[in-house]
Amino acid sequence: MIEIIERGHGVPVVLIPGIQGRWQYFQPAFDALSASCRAITFSLDGEPGSGRRVERASGLDGLARRLDAVLDQLEVDRAVLCGVSFGGLVALRYAATRPARTAGLVLASTPGPGFHLRRRHEIYTRLPWLFGPVFLAEMPGRVGQEIAAAIEDPGERRRFAWRQVRTFVRAPLSMSRMAARARLIGGPTECDRRRSDAAAVHAPTLVVSGEPGLDHVVPATGTSEYARLIDGARAVCIERSGHLGCITRPDVFAEAIADFLRASGLSGRAGALRNARAPAIDRSEHDAA
Repeated sequence: MIEIIERGHGVPVVLIPGIQGRWQYFQPAFDALSASCRAITFSLDGEPGSGRRVERASGLDGLARRLDAVLDQLEVDRAVLCGVSFGGLVALRYAATRPARTAGLVLASTPGPGFHLRRRHEIYTRLPWLFGPVFLAEMPGRVGQEIAAAIEDPGERRRFAWRQVRTFVRAPLSMSRMAARARLIGGPTECDRRRSDAAAVHAPTLVVSGEPGLDHVVPATGTSEYARLIDGARAVCIERSGHLGCITRPDVFAEAIADFLRASGLSGRAGALRNARAPAIDRSEHDAA
């Protein structure tokens, strides 16, 4: 069984984690979402509680099948998919290939159609055990400006940093699994597939990005391109954020999604989605093994 975390009630919204793979790194967004919907999340293949090894050969399609398993386990016929960063690529593939199960789509800070790894990051993915610490050491410099813009009070910034440290201790990262996911992003074939996936999406879609000058992980202009490629998609920019808006400004992130659900007529349709109500507390189902 898959460990599934859910809270709240209303329309099911599945929060798909980013390249870290573990849902704990996105808990601020999950908690904020649960105030207005039935928030559901899980960890990606290979992570503790996932109940499944990484299927490297199947790539994003294998991760889409994992999402099928999550919805089947909860007996949910259709859901709104909310993918953050790498998780947005999983959500996009799912929405393109399973329209009947996709009530809506949210792409947050998702690598754009033309995104590819920088040369040094390609090297990191080949030797994650050696270069993983280098990659982690770069992160404060890449997100420091964004955090300072999003959280103006120095004391609150320190508390935010301490919460990230606690999350890291509680849910350690696997550099090898992160590298395996990163290798699914690059290459011209995958770029072409992202464009064709976007053209195949017909569900109501919201594209969420940060300010272009603050996202030093995934170019915000690339994320915004999905608003042009997906028919009828809406776009919103979370001010004073870059790549981490869902955790540095989770209330603003959640309100943007709540507005999207209302505008798309989804927030009042929970009764039309089978088993759309959940208890107001966490329910975790663990791998029996």
